[in-house]
Amino acid sequence: MLALQGGFREHEEALVECGAATLRVREATDLDGLDGLLIPGGESTTISLLASRSSMIEPVRELIAAGVAVYGSCAGMIMLADEVLDGRPDRPSFGGIDMAVRRNAFGRQVDSFEADLEFEDSAVPNTVAEPFPAVFIRAPWVERTGPSVAVVARLPEAENGGEAGEPGKIVAVRQGRLLATSFHPELTHDRRVHQYFLEIVKGDA
Repeated sequence: MLALQGGFREHEEALVECGAATLRVREATDLDGLDGLLIPGGESTTISLLASRSSMIEPVRELIAAGVAVYGSCAGMIMLADEVLDGRPDRPSFGGIDMAVRRNAFGRQVDSFEADLEFEDSAVPNTVAEPFPAVFIRAPWVERTGPSVAVVARLPEAENGGEAGEPGKIVAVRQGRLLATSFHPELTHDRRVHQYFLEIVKGDA
């Protein structure tokens, strides 16, 4: 669990409920021997700044390149994007997912909302059971994905804010062992996204 800033405690509780052991990562040496890394929501510029100060940018990039499973939610999605729109050029991201994301795409804190999502990736546990109650807080969305990126979830058309019939905004993606969501699954009692990440960690999804 990258514990530099943001909502890592809530993610820890969710992972523990799913049977995982967690470790708070605050410096590069904490990355040794990890089976997976979760990058929580928070403020992406602050996370980038603290990661730079802690000399963690390159070690996390190396972790990703080595094929370790990584999941980023909200700000974590921004940190995993190869291209960040409206971001500060002096704040590096970890990268790894061939996508372009737009920061705070849905608006400010007062524009936070919830939406029920249908998962498009059949590997997500209990996909057909019921929609996922996603919480969006100053969330990004994905504007472009590369050919190796699978779309896991989109906003329902009614929440899309565009023309009728347009595809919903992309809010969850996967590329290999990297997973990213615009929303905060840790703020609900639904653990399917965390279970999905653990399946990726174990190589079962």
